[in-house]
Order: sequence, then structure tokens, then C-alpha cells
Amino acid sequence: MSALNPSVNGALPGLHRIPVGRLLLPTLAIALLACALFALCTGAYSLGAKQVVVLLLAKLGLVQTDAVSMQDNAVLFSLRLPRVVFGILVGAGLGACGAALQGLFRNPLADPTLIGVMSGAGLAAATVIVLGAVWIHGLSRILGPFTLPLAAFLGGLAATTLVYRVATSEGRSPVALMLLAGIAVNAIAEAGIGLFTYLADDQQLRNLSAWRLGSVAGPGWRELSVVAPVVVLSVAALMRMAKPLNALVLGEAPAGHLGVDVQSLKRRVIVLTALCTGAVTAYCGMIFFVGLMAPHMVRLVCGSDNRLVLPGGALLGALLIVVADTVARTLVAPAELPIGVLTALLGAPFFIALLLRNRREWGM
Repeated sequence: MSALNPSVNGALPGLHRIPVGRLLLPTLAIALLACALFALCTGAYSLGAKQVVVLLLAKLGLVQTDAVSMQDNAVLFSLRLPRVVFGILVGAGLGACGAALQGLFRNPLADPTLIGVMSGAGLAAATVIVLGAVWIHGLSRILGPFTLPLAAFLGGLAATTLVYRVATSEGRSPVALMLLAGIAVNAIAEAGIGLFTYLADDQQLRNLSAWRLGSVAGPGWRELSVVAPVVVLSVAALMRMAKPLNALVLGEAPAGHLGVDVQSLKRRVIVLTALCTGAVTAYCGMIFFVGLMAPHMVRLVCGSDNRLVLPGGALLGALLIVVADTVARTLVAPAELPIGVLTALLGAPFFIALLLRNRREWGM
């Protein structure tokens, strides 16, 4: 039985825990701001918290200061701030997408990694990296910085649609069938990425290797101008689907009787999830398990009401990425650990614990 089923978590899931959720969301927001400030201060070149705040306020024109070091300004605004902002966007996007997919599939194992969304987006991105200069050179010149996110979106959309079609029967998506479909799609995508790795030249191989390990270090303000609108609009649109996703927990037929256009809801969630995951994957690479951990940890605290799980998953996902990236670039400084490795090391045991905790309910 699904862990999101009302018979497991209560009538309409999580409604009795809303006061806890109302406290959780501002707590997560404050923790995210504090960790972001710490990340801006921390690194090989240290900056004080007061110094960072003054520089940010001066950039916004809210304060006047004459004691601005060019080096401080360059470190903050050219290196650290775009990295932290991108980390927040990546975490929020993956967290919200994971929560939406868990609501759509009505089980807590759905996330952009396990069901192939990220692998499908990754295969499309690898195709552009390796074959872009030969096969789609003209299209790349037209689309410019949108080429990679668009390709990743189409790859993620194709993977999500395929998994959903295979895993869903009579309005239900059994956990085992969904995982098997995700494994198959991931295997196909990994085989394709492996083929492109074999075909790549030295520069393309370096790009692919760095991208597969995951990082939020690469994008600057130009790339952020592409990714930010996609992520913000996708997450905002997913938030608006919280009530229909709550109704969907009862089943497709009852949700339809409550006035939910179930087929339209499915299409919108799949498209928005693929769009958001594709956009962040195109630039940050493969970052695992954030979409699984963040919403499920929120659900453990405040129940399964998507009005809380969606924003909570986004905030906690952003917090996890900012913390993981700070650890990745300071633990073995001046070198950096790949952030995808850290999230996988944290997420894989969490996934195993989740399976062990719920195996009796799922008949496993």
C-alpha cells in the first residue's frame, strides 16, 4: 500500500499537523538564509558576515560605503553569489519536483532520479555536448543559451512520460512497477551517455565527466538568467497544484468527483517536472536523491498535505544543496568534492531506510 494513501497517514493527509507545518516553513526559510550567508562568507578567501551584508546592501543601493575592496566585490559577486543562488534554484527545483511526482504517483519513492527524469535529461544534454557542434550547429546558433536546457527538458519529458505509461495501470502506479520502469529508463539513458563518453573528444570528455559528477560551480549570471525564470515559474505552478494533488491521494475517480481534471493534472505535473529538472540538470549535472529526501523529510514532520510538502520540499531541497556545496568546497580545500557524490552518499542510505521502513506496507 502506498505510503501516501489516506488509510496510512489519516483522512486527508497531514491536515491535523498544519500548525507544525506553519512553524516548519518559516524555520526552513530562516535556516536557508543563514546557511546562504555562511556559504557566502566561507571559502579560501574569507569574508565577514557584516562585510557580506554591507556589500549586498550597497549593490542594491540601500547603503553608501566607500570601503569596498575590488577583490571582495569580485569574490562575492562573480564567484560566490551566483553559485549560492544557483544552488538554491537547483535544490528548490528538485525538491518541489520530487514532492509533485510523489503526489502524482501516490507513493514516496518517486523522484526525478529514480524514475528516469534526470537520466533522460542527462542523455539529451550529453547529446548536445558531444554532437551539438556537428548535428545541430544551426539550431544552437538560433537558440543560443537555451539549446542545452531545451534539449534536457525534452529528454526529461520523454523519460517521465515513458515511465508513467509503463508504471500506471487502471489509475494506479505500483511501487515495484514504477521502480522497474525507472531502472529500465535509467539503464537506457546511461548506455547512451556511455556511448557519447566513448565518442567524445578530450574537451567534451572533461565536460561530460564534470557534468556527470554534479556541480553548482559553473553557471554565472548569464546562465542564471536562463535557469532562474524556468525554475521559479515551474515551482510556482507546481505550488498551485497542491489542492488537486491532495484530492488525487483519494484515487483518480474520487478526485474527478471532487472536480479535479485528473488527466490535465497529470500532463501539467509531468511537463513542469521535466521542464524544471531539465533546466537545472543541463547546467548542474547529475545531483542525486534531493528530490526524494527533501519532500519525504518534510512529510515526516508535518504530514502529507501538499500545501505544506511542496513549499517545504523546495525550501529543504535548497537548504540541502547549499549545505552540501559548502561542505564540498571546504572539506578538502583547495580542491572540491563533486556535490553529486555527497548527495548520493547521503541519499542512498536514506532510500534504503525508506524501503526497510515501508516494505511491509508495500508487500516487499
